[in-house]
Amino acid sequence: MKKYAFNLIALFVLGSLVLSACGGAAPATEAPSGATEVSSSATEAPAAATEAPSMELEGALSIVAWAGYIERGETDPAYDWVTSFEAETGCIVSVKTAATSDEMVALMNEGGFDLVTASGDASNRLISGGRVQPIDISRVPSYDKIDSRLQNAPWHTVDDVHYGVPYSSGENILMYNTEVFGDQPPTSWNVVFEEMTLPDGESNKGRIQAYDGPIYVADAALYLKSKNPELGITDPYALNRDQFNAAIELLRQQRTLINRYWHDAFVQMDDFTNEGVAASGSWPFQANLLKFGGAPIEKVVPVEGATGWADTTMLHVDSEHVNCAYAWMEHSLDPKVQGDLAAWFQNVPVRLDACDGNELLGADGCVNNGLNDFDKIQWWRTPTTDCGDGRMECVPYHEWVTNYVAVIGGR
Repeated sequence: MKKYAFNLIALFVLGSLVLSACGGAAPATEAPSGATEVSSSATEAPAAATEAPSMELEGALSIVAWAGYIERGETDPAYDWVTSFEAETGCIVSVKTAATSDEMVALMNEGGFDLVTASGDASNRLISGGRVQPIDISRVPSYDKIDSRLQNAPWHTVDDVHYGVPYSSGENILMYNTEVFGDQPPTSWNVVFEEMTLPDGESNKGRIQAYDGPIYVADAALYLKSKNPELGITDPYALNRDQFNAAIELLRQQRTLINRYWHDAFVQMDDFTNEGVAASGSWPFQANLLKFGGAPIEKVVPVEGATGWADTTMLHVDSEHVNCAYAWMEHSLDPKVQGDLAAWFQNVPVRLDACDGNELLGADGCVNNGLNDFDKIQWWRTPTTDCGDGRMECVPYHEWVTNYVAVIGGR
């Protein structure tokens, strides 16, 4: 594998990277229709709303984004996809870093921003809450270059209406210590859910971690889908009461094994390096950086599959810089931008030709980041009472939140 162009020391100043799950769903409201009342008087001038909208760039753009998603070379000069955009468009970019999906939803509810890089567990909430507006994909000429599997994904497309432009995706892999597992690498999520003796002769109790976001309930459900097929789980985000209760009970059982519920990528990396953690759900970001730094770390998508997140650039319903926002959405799909982002964040580009010829990413960077695992991943989305098959009996997300908080609290 070609050596990654990561500056490991520089990366640590990024601070904590968090992708935790959102809180309860925002109330469903309709965005203003924008309809204009037309006068019956033939002498009156046409209503202003019938005039073609101005395409003039407004000179500014504000984005709510995950840490490391909007880079201008301040952390590492090799990673800069903002400066050229500003020079070409005159749209000066400001970024508000959000630590959680909860915070992203709250910020978009407050308003004052143009764009957000929302994960799948937040995007549906922003759509149903009327906080984002439909996207005119004719104003994003590179949209047809996006991986066809993402172009109409349900976390940003509703009734054939697009509410965003795909930006990046990643998988929640199983990261493990090779010195612990030796020549018996784990192949199942059972190593983090069931108490057992690991290949080094020691129990996994106290050496396991779990993600501290309520969306992690889906990871438990995905494992139970294979372990207990009699539960009838088909979709880890659409759980009836019995299926949900089984997942929560498994998470209570798991709690007795937990070293830490993690959300900070760098804290988790330190725990694997210095605290004897043997295995945990994680991201390619941590696993790749640790391995590149010489740590005895490997990663795998277990036989049950894995959950994952796909992030979408979405336009606020009250954006004041719509033209700059569209210019950015097109810029974000530039193959160089996509490849550099994938190298920086250890993600998979949303346009696959970005995997080729990118010096920072390297020849096998996309494969190492999970390119070939797409069909093994159950992508995050917000659970609702609608099971997706006509039944209205699935457990909504706010109950995922309260129950998982109780699990972590020992209740």
